[in-house]
Amino acid sequence: MLFRPLDIPGVFLIELEKMEDERGFFSRLFCSETFLEQGLCANYPQWSVSFNGRRGTLRGLHFQAPPHEEIKLVSCTRGAVFDVAVDVRPGSPSRGKWVGVELSADNRQQHTFPPGLLMVFKLSPMTPRYAITYPKRIGRRRRAACGGMIRISSSHGRTSRSA
Repeated sequence: MLFRPLDIPGVFLIELEKMEDERGFFSRLFCSETFLEQGLCANYPQWSVSFNGRRGTLRGLHFQAPPHEEIKLVSCTRGAVFDVAVDVRPGSPSRGKWVGVELSADNRQQHTFPPGLLMVFKLSPMTPRYAITYPKRIGRRRRAACGGMIRISSSHGRTSRSA
């Protein structure tokens, strides 16, 4: 696995290292030892999947409020998703900035980000899968209204902006 730091501290794009031959390829999706070596979370007690069949749907700006903050590891098993992390951590030098990556069944990349960041996806018909460090708690989940402050480009790729 190749870990590429993005423009917000603690946010990484993870690219798979494929071992290929005429039959296809093999790759590790997750290795706790490798994640720990990178200083990342290696314990994800909850795995979730989301599905949406309508292209262009925006889901999120949500996060888990303290004391149940989440670290997320997101990938896409079908279609494509533009996955965005928005830094809302008090006192963070990157507060108000966001970074987005395209995750797809074709590129097989993963996106991980620390607690205190809002998560939002812009969807094509897709199925994202995400690992979460703290089980969802009713009443602790929060959504944020952006009021037009955050614009997410319809073009995919690595992007980062200020809110």
